[in-house]
Amino acid sequence: MATWLAADDSAVLATLERDGHTESVHHGILSVVDGSGEVLFEAGRADRVVYPRSTIKPLQTLAVLRTGVELTDLEIALATASHSGSREHREAISTFLTRHVLSEGLLQCPPDWPLSVSEKAALIAEGGQQSALAMNCSGKHTGFLAACQHRGDPLEDYLDVNHPLQRDIRDTIEEFTGETISHTSTDGCGAPLHAITLHGLTRGIARLLSSDDPHAKRIVSAIGAHPWALSGANTPNTRVIETLGGIAKIGAEGLVVIGLPGGITAGVKILDGSMRATTPVVLEALARVNAIRPEVVQNLRGWLDEPVRGGSTVIGGLLVTLGNGARPDDLTERHRQ
Repeated sequence: MATWLAADDSAVLATLERDGHTESVHHGILSVVDGSGEVLFEAGRADRVVYPRSTIKPLQTLAVLRTGVELTDLEIALATASHSGSREHREAISTFLTRHVLSEGLLQCPPDWPLSVSEKAALIAEGGQQSALAMNCSGKHTGFLAACQHRGDPLEDYLDVNHPLQRDIRDTIEEFTGETISHTSTDGCGAPLHAITLHGLTRGIARLLSSDDPHAKRIVSAIGAHPWALSGANTPNTRVIETLGGIAKIGAEGLVVIGLPGGITAGVKILDGSMRATTPVVLEALARVNAIRPEVVQNLRGWLDEPVRGGSTVIGGLLVTLGNGARPDDLTERHRQ
């Protein structure tokens, strides 16, 4: 049986440098695999069990499509999303529900505000309230309901771990990760949350990207057609997909997985649950295995990273070490660009 992640299993994946000295340290585990799931690079014990949170959504969407429900490309992207609850997202989810003869009242994800401060303020100014539509997993829940509606499965208990759709999701996760699920909890949105290893997660996304399954191909195509729906305009996931293609998926508590069109996939879990180092670490890991060019990483990080400033002067930034302590001489210069 696989072992749960512990502090001793981690490596130093990134540090925050200020004026030539380390101010903060990000410990974590990292896995990079090819399209078949074979390991290309690891740091820390990527064979340790974690909660994959929202990074597992592409495989949940695959199980939804396998029920035979007909979803548009936008609906597929929304079903895979951890969206920001923007007006565009809320309106799209509402249309998604209506098209499948469903209503907002059937959603069992908790009500929430939009993630953006400005979007929340605008909603309050209009007299709006928290809603299930704004909750970042509402697209996933709508996909669940649409599949149940299509197949004639019960709607009222669609989140029960023994519901037919949830059993299908579990089987799909085991099929693509190559692992037997030994523990199931509940995610923040109320859906069953199956624990797997980080290696299993990256292997599962890699196999989805390289699969001949027409539903898997449809997921990748739909995300590429509507990257804004997966997260929000000008967010890290969206910008990475627009630049690299494939799949980029955030997960709560320090998780990100990025899979490229050819199948090479990298995933990270930061132990303290922070998100600051996640996407930079995964991008640098993909460059380490020559899956993307260093200049592409530099351009993305130039947009993504927040430099460390001393007043108006850049005096440091996030240094990705990938567990080996490398210290490029041009750290400060990179953050000026």
